[in-house]
Amino acid sequence: MKLSVVIPCYNEKDTIKKIVDAVKNSGIEEQEIIIVDDFSTDGTRLILENEISLLADKIIYHEKNMGKGAALRTGFKEATGGAVIVQDADLEYDPKEYRLLMEPIISGDADAVYGSRFIGSRPHRVVYFWHMVGNRFLTVLSNMFTNINLTDMETCYKMFKKNVIGSIEIEEDRFGFEPEITAKIAKKGCKIYEVGISYYGRSYKEGKKIGWKDGFRAIYAILKYNIWKRGQRRDYKL
Repeated sequence: MKLSVVIPCYNEKDTIKKIVDAVKNSGIEEQEIIIVDDFSTDGTRLILENEISLLADKIIYHEKNMGKGAALRTGFKEATGGAVIVQDADLEYDPKEYRLLMEPIISGDADAVYGSRFIGSRPHRVVYFWHMVGNRFLTVLSNMFTNINLTDMETCYKMFKKNVIGSIEIEEDRFGFEPEITAKIAKKGCKIYEVGISYYGRSYKEGKKIGWKDGFRAIYAILKYNIWKRGQRRDYKL
């Protein structure tokens, strides 16, 4: 199965080349790399043009900063693989674990697979306590409305069958994407699996971007897509 790797990128000049190399060396023979630069201003664009243009299959440049959700919306439209995964442009997640996420999809058991940082025995960097508390709170709140038992709704590593993600209209432009997509695939009755993954978290000094304001947006998105849009039509046949 061909895997489309969608990399939303914003001001990642120190890591973008490393993560592209890691994806190329992930062990997935049939893959395509789609990078969406969300109007980087730190020199990332020069690196994409001069060093990565021959490594990636597609590089798309936004003409203004729109957010992670908007970058993913752009990237998903360009994907041609049977499965699609989100890969942040930092080094917090290991592309060598793609196979773990692909297994339930290849076997036909799953329509979507989440890589959980909170299950399994793989290595995890010890970072921010309140981030962990916030992530768990948002996951529990989301689960209360979706009636599914995820352990890590906010994880970057989300893999979907192409026909599943292609059937969903992504409305959130920024980090509200995570609860939005979770609510929408749950409503569609998709078969969702989780696998334990490693996590090499970074500090704010190392470039981490998500903050407390994004947490409030996530709460809003959980309510919006689970309650206020409860009657959304199911247009995907399982």
